[in-house]
Amino acid sequence: MPPTTSSSTTVLDTATREQTRILLLFSLSGRVRPGSSTLGALVDRFDFGRFAPHLKTSHPVLPVPVLADRLPSERLRLPHGDHGLTLASVGILVVASPRGDATLVVDCGFAGETAADDVAGWLAATCFDREGIELDDRPLLDVLSERLTLPEPLTFGQNVHQLVFPGGRLRQQLLDGDAAHETRRNTLLNAIVYRGRMPGNPAAPSGGDTPPNLRNHGMTLSAHGRGVSVQAGWAPHVENGLALVAIGMISALSVLQRTRLAAFEMMKANEQAMTDSPYEIRSLISRLSAGVNELQLDLAFGVEAYVDSLLIPEMLMEGFQTSLGDALGIRDCLENSARMVERLTSVINARSAALDAELAERDDRRDRTVSGLVAAATLIALPPTLLLAFFGVNGTDVDDKRSILDLGAYGTAYALAWLPFVILVVIGYLLLRRVNTRSGSLLSPSDDPPAPVPAPRSPSGS
Repeated sequence: MPPTTSSSTTVLDTATREQTRILLLFSLSGRVRPGSSTLGALVDRFDFGRFAPHLKTSHPVLPVPVLADRLPSERLRLPHGDHGLTLASVGILVVASPRGDATLVVDCGFAGETAADDVAGWLAATCFDREGIELDDRPLLDVLSERLTLPEPLTFGQNVHQLVFPGGRLRQQLLDGDAAHETRRNTLLNAIVYRGRMPGNPAAPSGGDTPPNLRNHGMTLSAHGRGVSVQAGWAPHVENGLALVAIGMISALSVLQRTRLAAFEMMKANEQAMTDSPYEIRSLISRLSAGVNELQLDLAFGVEAYVDSLLIPEMLMEGFQTSLGDALGIRDCLENSARMVERLTSVINARSAALDAELAERDDRRDRTVSGLVAAATLIALPPTLLLAFFGVNGTDVDDKRSILDLGAYGTAYALAWLPFVILVVIGYLLLRRVNTRSGSLLSPSDDPPAPVPAPRSPSGS
């Protein structure tokens, strides 16, 4: 069957690229709130082709540009030189997620041919020595922090991903489907994916080391590791879509790392809290609860929102997203972090319940103490009251010439006033001892051995 002829209005997902393009994605520490950005949405600034309707629908979830600029290539300087590559164009973009997690995107276009070894050296320099990247003879992030007027300067995070879209001869070498060139292709891919840090092995049984996560469709090729992706033969709108997927994954990984560290810090704060004050403990529980709420929001809206195919429900994007997520281990990290947060929540709830029980016991002890004091005061006050009433009567039994402390004359009155209360105290003491003795016998272990507990029977009855 002859191939179907496409109409002139059809935009293919494949294309021929003459110049190599490299996108550098750097996670940034700190929070950059996107609420005041006037740069519009990503879908309005970049060509996403047929993926644009999906992105417009998902606009509230997507990262928002907070800084965008095109620069003359000579303003950007790399550590240790240009590694044999000639920059033709440079674009700077800082995007922030709705939770404020920032990612720096440096869009680089190169003039002339780009050898794989030179690309590998360039990738290594911009990854491992990224602190030395300069803009106008100053550290790049210092300039960006000033332009964003942030209260604290930006710093590079732990995560870097670099997307290489080969052009020219490098593209042809990677897309050459001839079996005789398979070894050469794999060697080139390994050099790029591993940033020149892994030696090639032409003697491997497959005719060369196969790079990780390789998909070769003849017209297009995709290979990537944790830190580098090589995407050859795609049209610009597919390249932008792949870059957006990678931005989401890098941002999600940064959130997971921050969440993990924050969970450990809250665990330490809970363990090292040396206080017996209920008010300080309640304040600690409030702070920990607020921190757990933030962690849950980060996991939900900073990670889970970017690790599935709902944003761009297309096979091209979903395949790359799943493969990159597996390489980064995001799903396992998400599950582990979610369990950590759940257990931290359980610890906080248990501490709150213990505090409530302690406060209830303290209130009960206070009530019993107050009741005892009132009873004691009443018990002590009644005999003197009776005696005062006796001595205040103008009767024949009271001699105004004798002192009220004369026990020889008034001993009987004193005995009659105090004896009932002394008897009452003795009877109460004996009753309390009897109750305590019975309680101890109930709580003490029996001399007889406990009856054996039958083993649970399995559902099958065996």
